[in-house]
Amino acid sequence: MSACLLGVDCKYNGENNLNSKVLELLSKETLIPVCPEQLGGCPTPRVPSEIVDGDGADVLDGKARVMTKNGEDVTEYFIRGAREVLKIAQSMGIEKAIMKARSPSCGFCSIYDGTFSGKTKSGNGVTTEILKRNGISVLTEEDV
Repeated sequence: MSACLLGVDCKYNGENNLNSKVLELLSKETLIPVCPEQLGGCPTPRVPSEIVDGDGADVLDGKARVMTKNGEDVTEYFIRGAREVLKIAQSMGIEKAIMKARSPSCGFCSIYDGTFSGKTKSGNGVTTEILKRNGISVLTEEDV
């Protein structure tokens, strides 16, 4: 579960994406909050980042990069965070993940397009892609 959806202040701007529908799940399910960007070593707050020239699959395959709005390459932080989330998921026997829509880490089927304009493109975020490659189903808060 993307930690920001549960009210953890881990977004790039130091805020959260608290989602009431997701909170309702707390009474029915055990939710494990993770922030791949923090787990990868990114600070909070941090400069916004987007995937440039591809999607999460391309990042994992070495064909695209994650860049900050200031032009800093933060790809390794995103890959490290994705691997840490995967370790947690596998150690806990997680089969399904609810991730933050459009995020360069957590987006599922749609991510910001790398221009920092608010536009989106098809593709998964880095963490979502690594989870899917390892048999974990993913949805976003918009699917709950």
